[in-house]
Amino acid sequence: MPMLIEGKWSPEIRPNVGGRFIRADSQFRDFITADGSSGYKAEPGRYHLYVAYGCPWANRTIIMRKLKGLETLVSISISLPAMTEGGWTFEDSFPGSTIDQVNGFHYLYEAYAAARPSYTGSCTVPTLWDRQKRTIVNNESSEILRMFNSAFDGVGAKPGDYYPAALRPEIDRINEFVYHNINNGVYKTGFATTQQAYDEAVENVFIGLDTLEERLAHQRYLVGNTISEADWRLFVTLVRFDAAYYGLFKCNLRRLESYHNLYNYMLDLYQQPGVAECVRLDHIVINYYGIKRVNPNGIIPKIPRVNWMAPHDRARLGGR
Repeated sequence: MPMLIEGKWSPEIRPNVGGRFIRADSQFRDFITADGSSGYKAEPGRYHLYVAYGCPWANRTIIMRKLKGLETLVSISISLPAMTEGGWTFEDSFPGSTIDQVNGFHYLYEAYAAARPSYTGSCTVPTLWDRQKRTIVNNESSEILRMFNSAFDGVGAKPGDYYPAALRPEIDRINEFVYHNINNGVYKTGFATTQQAYDEAVENVFIGLDTLEERLAHQRYLVGNTISEADWRLFVTLVRFDAAYYGLFKCNLRRLESYHNLYNYMLDLYQQPGVAECVRLDHIVINYYGIKRVNPNGIIPKIPRVNWMAPHDRARLGGR
């Protein structure tokens, strides 16, 4: 992934050790809180979110923003589907993409350079920006999810708690499993550069999917019969699986469609109010097939024809 080095844009640098993909840690880790004790108070119109529909890490924050009704509270800029030579790029030249109406940044790296002129690291989506302090608050998607879940409840967010106190230990446990085996597991598979690294990674992906297929045979969602944060963290990988990970990333032991419970579970989540408009399969396909290291010829396949609104059987397990 391209990155900044001491505030200057640099060519692609691949985080890979012994053929294994290594994901860099996010560096901006401040929090928005309801009372402002963190230095970042939840206030309508103060924060701006930089995202890309194609990126699963960004996609889960787009979904949470929608579920919690934060559209008028937290503004958004949406990148072109595929990275350009300048990384994530904000233009309105592709349907669904936008310019940056807050700062006028053309490239996401400009936000990072503005926030920390000597910054060295990747410039990733999602990125949460504070208009008041003119800096990045946070670029770790899991933490942005938590902020969106509760920080804005007192200033106009919709009701709903996707990280309830009673379920937190189990949500944390399943999140850890899903992250290592599936969310990040598909990247370890797709970006592996040795046979051994690939073989290890792809086996773990399908161990993860097989485990969750069995779990979802007995309950509607990952943590009981109520939708939680854990479901949205898994959903964004599942919704991309057959279109991108199965072929391009060589996660090809089985299509997701062959998993009865997982596939119906994905449809159930997709059909929740507001979620469909947060998923752009055209952006997803162009994003992944635009990655030169795994698709050097740059041929973009046709967008799959998926009936996301097909009936599912998850209601038989109860819940809502």
